[in-house]
Amino acid sequence: MDRNFLEEKAYPWFREVAIYLDEVSETGEGGYRKLPISSSPEFHDNSREAWFGSTTNFDLAIIRFVYAKAEELALELGKKDEAAKWKALLSQWPDLAVDGKTGLMVAPGEPYSVSHRHFSHLMAIHPLGLINWSDGEKERAIIRNTIENLQKQGTSAWVGYSFSWLGNLQARMLDGEGAAETLRIFATSFCLPNSFHVNGDQSGKGYSNATYRPFTLEGNFAFAAGLQEMLLQSHEGFIRLFPAIPDDWEKASFEGFRAQGGVSVSASIKKDTVVETTLQSEKDVVVRLMNPFDGDCWVEGVHLYDGEIYERTIKKGEKARLSFKNSR
Repeated sequence: MDRNFLEEKAYPWFREVAIYLDEVSETGEGGYRKLPISSSPEFHDNSREAWFGSTTNFDLAIIRFVYAKAEELALELGKKDEAAKWKALLSQWPDLAVDGKTGLMVAPGEPYSVSHRHFSHLMAIHPLGLINWSDGEKERAIIRNTIENLQKQGTSAWVGYSFSWLGNLQARMLDGEGAAETLRIFATSFCLPNSFHVNGDQSGKGYSNATYRPFTLEGNFAFAAGLQEMLLQSHEGFIRLFPAIPDDWEKASFEGFRAQGGVSVSASIKKDTVVETTLQSEKDVVVRLMNPFDGDCWVEGVHLYDGEIYERTIKKGEKARLSFKNSR
């Protein structure tokens, strides 16, 4: 919601990247764009097979994100011709490579078929949000199949950040039990008592073949992100309050989290009966919140069905306090 940042930093950056991708790409089989050479971080390590002739899901997800956001930001700035150009270029790139049984693939012709520490081929789910739980049953099936296949291949080659990344993915599919257990494994088995993430399994429980201990921060950051994804999500165009918390969390709360659109959110939940939330914004904004319960609820005298969205205008500087009450 920062107009100066949009005009001076965000859109110019996306525009330059979009231009670069247009100029560096080439036409491949079927008439779709492709990169001259592509990779997916640390797959096949440093061997010749680490370089793909087709565009990997890792690179393709980022490319599709760039063009979609370039179009969105250009439209916001009234640059209709440029927006049309980015939309046209996006249509020239293929869809992500998906297997009907195993979900998102590493690259066309290469499914995720052996345990590996990097889930970069899943960028489209998290963090980029190109495939979302609310998009429909087709997208939900892709997400479910992908996560089931990750777990089927086992965790032997995983490291700590693999578990914290999986926690984020499970939160995105609204699996509170799975996210909590996965993040618990990360915190208790891949961190030292001082909380440092050290990549290898320190518990001796066999979660990973890696037992070394280099200190790296990305696992800790991903753990924090995963916990926040359990409590608040806003990447789908609306806010989910407590979207992925386990059943045994009778109480939970957070304060001052940022939702997309520049909205500051604080909220609490008690025994799946009441969700209290306070919303603030530095701009006038229309906030969209999904019913936080599995079933009907009431908010400000309005009856919401399961999955229904409640809209509320928030004025600059206003503190809007809402109470969602489960109808059960």
